[in-house]
Amino acid sequence: MLIVFGGLPGVGKTSLSRPVARQLGAVWLRIDALEAAMWRVGLPHDGPVGLAAYAVAHAAAAGQLSLGGTVVVDAVNPVEEARQGWRDLAVRHDVPLRLVEVVCSDPVEHRRRIEQRPPEPDQPQVPTWDDVTGLRHDPWTGPRLTVDTAAGADRCLAEVLEHCR
Repeated sequence: MLIVFGGLPGVGKTSLSRPVARQLGAVWLRIDALEAAMWRVGLPHDGPVGLAAYAVAHAAAAGQLSLGGTVVVDAVNPVEEARQGWRDLAVRHDVPLRLVEVVCSDPVEHRRRIEQRPPEPDQPQVPTWDDVTGLRHDPWTGPRLTVDTAAGADRCLAEVLEHCR
């Protein structure tokens, strides 16, 4: 199975996708970690690193799916083209796809998360509120589970796990 999380930075994708991967015994691919690795080896921050990270994640996911594994992807997936890439990958490997759109409907809480969150150990920088509000983010279309983390992640986690069953 391929489980793909998407949503703006700070909405709670990592807080949900990490325990989902752990509970399902899945491979967890986090685009932020792939981008950070590329920066550490000297790729420029303003180059096409984001696109490259998605390409690397697709290749890693394809390898795991070809072995019969379950893959959980933690990525912003801001544009429809990014989401379509995951759909195509699931079709190529003939595996179920579960798309999970993560939102935070409380803008005050969302901003607080952005401004107060520390970087992950593999993340040299976190986006600012201006980065988040300026990010192109196409509306989602098609079948997916949408979870709202404004009230906390526990209920959302149960919803996601049920969606993956």
